[in-house]
Amino acid sequence: DICDHLLAAEQKTYYNTLLALRGFCFLHTHDYQQALQDFQKVIEHDSPHPNSCIKALCGRGLIRISGGSHYLTALDYITACQLKLEETIFTIKSYVPWNQRGLLMKVLQEEGQKMLQKKREALLLSLAFSCVSFFLFFFFFFLFPSRDAPGVYQLASLLVELDTSDEASRILCADALYQMGCVEEAHKLLLVALSRNPQRSPILARLALLQLKKGFMYDGNQLLKKVIRIGDTSCLLPIMDIFKDEDRNLMQTHCHFRALTILRDKQEEADIKEAIAYLSFAIIAAGGYAEDCLLIRAGCYGRLGQKKTAIFDFNAILKEDPRNVQALSGRGFIYLALKQQKEAVQDLISALKVEAGAVIPAILSLKHEARGLVTQWLLQHGRTALTELVATKDLPKEETLRELLLVAKTLIKICKDSQHHIFYTDVLIAKGEYEEARDHLWEVFHHSSADDFASARLAVLQLKKRNVPVAAHSFSILAKRDERELGFLLNFIDAKQQQHLTQVAAQEGNVLMREHRYEKALGYYTLAVLTSRGSPRYLRRRAACLTHLKKYHRALKDMEKVIQRHGHNSLKTRVEDHCSQGHLLLLVAEEEAAVQQYMEALQLEESVALHSIMNGPGREILTKTFHKIAQYNFEMQRYEEAWKITDYGLKIDKNTELKKLKMRLKREASSCSIH
Repeated sequence: DICDHLLAAEQKTYYNTLLALRGFCFLHTHDYQQALQDFQKVIEHDSPHPNSCIKALCGRGLIRISGGSHYLTALDYITACQLKLEETIFTIKSYVPWNQRGLLMKVLQEEGQKMLQKKREALLLSLAFSCVSFFLFFFFFFLFPSRDAPGVYQLASLLVELDTSDEASRILCADALYQMGCVEEAHKLLLVALSRNPQRSPILARLALLQLKKGFMYDGNQLLKKVIRIGDTSCLLPIMDIFKDEDRNLMQTHCHFRALTILRDKQEEADIKEAIAYLSFAIIAAGGYAEDCLLIRAGCYGRLGQKKTAIFDFNAILKEDPRNVQALSGRGFIYLALKQQKEAVQDLISALKVEAGAVIPAILSLKHEARGLVTQWLLQHGRTALTELVATKDLPKEETLRELLLVAKTLIKICKDSQHHIFYTDVLIAKGEYEEARDHLWEVFHHSSADDFASARLAVLQLKKRNVPVAAHSFSILAKRDERELGFLLNFIDAKQQQHLTQVAAQEGNVLMREHRYEKALGYYTLAVLTSRGSPRYLRRRAACLTHLKKYHRALKDMEKVIQRHGHNSLKTRVEDHCSQGHLLLLVAEEEAAVQQYMEALQLEESVALHSIMNGPGREILTKTFHKIAQYNFEMQRYEEAWKITDYGLKIDKNTELKKLKMRLKREASSCSIH
């Protein structure tokens, strides 16, 4: 009310002062709109009074905090400090309530730090077009035409005066002095702050930079070591936005060199950790990305067993440069150590595509066990991909074949193992480069004893020249050794050639069976089975051959496949198949299952089944088996099953023991109906 009365007087004495005082009165009563109007009138007056302007700027700054405009608050207080620092201090102490002063100081510290970190250029530019006070923009922009450091220094000086014990304000003041080029003054101020707290990483890091800048490398390095011992390397993150580019480069170079020196001279765990800290400093100084430092640090993490952290560094490189060979191969080796096969193979192949000449020596430098695992995984990947490729006729092949050829060449350079040469040959055949494949096989294998796998590849190439009997011979040898490998090679042969192979293989197998050369016959029958896509005709022949070789379990598997495919076969054939299955089951002592097969055969056609039984195992032997199984079911009180088995057994032969068992079944089951 007093201010209103004085302002209403005719004589406008102390007009600006009264407006400023009334503005603070409105501010303390939380009438921010009226307060802002009074402060604006003072600031925009034609002949502003400096002390009144300072009060108005301080008042408006407080209002802007409540509105969330912290940056504009800082501008108001910087302007006030530029006008008269002592008056600004007096105004804050006199007019700003104590419970609001802490928030004000925190806001000013944060905004001052942001100005030094050069994060406000865009906002300042927009201020020229949108600020309600063109006078403020004009005044501020001409006060700080090229940088914010002098204004921030004034702001920091204000904060220090308000609280001499506040460390953050002293650091802000030192940062502003540094950006103004007052290195010695900044150094002295930081030393004072350090004397109060010798273990403060932010102060030590700044002092280290200043020492490096002045050429005192030893002193600077000692200060960095202190930061490393404290373990707060992250303290450099906010500082780097304040450092000038040339000083950041100086810090990066120094820390990179120190890390390399440590790693060259020492290999203990503590030394590696120290090198990691220096590399972290260098990476931060580079703005978060320094390829050479990230590569070295990833290697250090790998040596310490921190593999996932190493992957993080490699990922940072690959995000910027997806074709970085060292990062791809390095991450691949980490995945290798983690036994993550898919990821390791993917990275190593990607690296090989970019620069195989750099990746292969890196693989060769690995320990024997790791190198062996790399070749094993690459070969597995290559074989799997090639198998899928040749088995699927419609997919585009060029890109995949180029990749597989690269893998094959890499494997040969790493280890001249025969299987690597075989894989290389397979890729050449898949590409249709038959002459190159033949030349490679001859060059690699002609001095050594015959290799079944190499011979089979030559057989594939011979088929291209219609030499079917020779090819069938080579395939039959491989069939006995590795049926799956033969199945893979047959993908290179067209359907017509496979039909021809089936005929030749079956004929040769029949000849060898008649000559009782069962081992060789087995290879040819296996070839016939594979080329005919599991035809029951050739499965039966192979089962017979396996029976002669007393490989009953394998023969059983073939007969199971035959019976599963019963469809359009004649009744006689089906009966004979069940009898053959039953005979094999007897040979492996699975008597109950054998009896079931013979019962199935007898049910289909009794006369054919009895004729087949006569050829083996014979009526007498089989009826004894039927009696044994029936007797067991009788003892287990499974009377219906026992009766059924006995009944079928008597169809084979009127065995006395079976007749007796049937009479016992009648007596035991007299109280119930068996039929």
